[in-house]
Amino acid sequence: MTLLRLSSTALSRCRFALSPLAETLGVLIALHRPCGEPWLAPWHARHQADYRRWLARDTLAGGLLPLVAATKWLPALVALPPGGGMRTRLADELAVMATYSDEQVRSTVADAVAASWEPQDTGWLALDGLGPRAAAVFEQGWERFVAPDWPRRRAVLERDIVYRAGLLAAYGWKYAVQTLRQRSVWVGDNAIRFSDQEWPDRWIEDGLIFVPRTTGGGWWTCERPPHYALVYPAHGPAAPAGDTGADALSTLLGSGRARVVRELARPATSTQLAQALGVSLGTVSAHLAVLREAGVVAGVRSGRHVLYSRTVRGDRFVTALDADPQ
Repeated sequence: MTLLRLSSTALSRCRFALSPLAETLGVLIALHRPCGEPWLAPWHARHQADYRRWLARDTLAGGLLPLVAATKWLPALVALPPGGGMRTRLADELAVMATYSDEQVRSTVADAVAASWEPQDTGWLALDGLGPRAAAVFEQGWERFVAPDWPRRRAVLERDIVYRAGLLAAYGWKYAVQTLRQRSVWVGDNAIRFSDQEWPDRWIEDGLIFVPRTTGGGWWTCERPPHYALVYPAHGPAAPAGDTGADALSTLLGSGRARVVRELARPATSTQLAQALGVSLGTVSAHLAVLREAGVVAGVRSGRHVLYSRTVRGDRFVTALDADPQ
């Protein structure tokens, strides 16, 4: 078991941040692995040919990306704590990545290869300028697969942070952190169970940075002592705009209303829904009117805004229709 041990003051210094680099890493891992989420299948399939051609053409991408998609220990240069809070820029993160010397890259990659569950080709490590080359790979990954959809993805991430901040205000950090996982994560009062693997515990003095991403899967740490970040999947990430898929919920409600219902696994305003789904505010409002009349969603005023969420009936409806047919 690996623990993130927080000092007596570290918990009060925890905060949220955005990381375009973490989002890019999550997207590239998702593209490399088989698609496990049906609603992402159209997006995954649409980019596969371009992604595989890129790996075949670029020696470093063809060696580094298969590794990060198949290891329990990410190379340090690709898992960096964001330094700009909610305004973190990819350019700043890549500038840090580019400072890694060839020796540092080879050392951290060796750890990742040792923790990989698939054989890895490490011939690319003979190249020079590995840090800047790796930064160039992630810049290309961003431009190809993330940047065109970044406004929607950012809206999803910001919504998640607002959601977590609400939990934090109501219940405190321990509860907010617990909701990141389905199983218990706290060991005592000041340690987070990060992994069941036997790695050295981390001792954190300056607070932990929590970073959401839109792709699924587990969480990972970004470590650059004394700074540590925990990257986790955002609550109820939306499928990319235009990817509706063929499923029972879409067949019954229509793809537009089905996407609204799925997105409302977490409360949102109509404006936030429009941003996340890439549709007009009028379209969202029309869908919400029908869904409210059916008792599937409800709205509650919060200040100047109305927050919509699924009702108990809506949750049961989605669960029943998303279940595998017997």
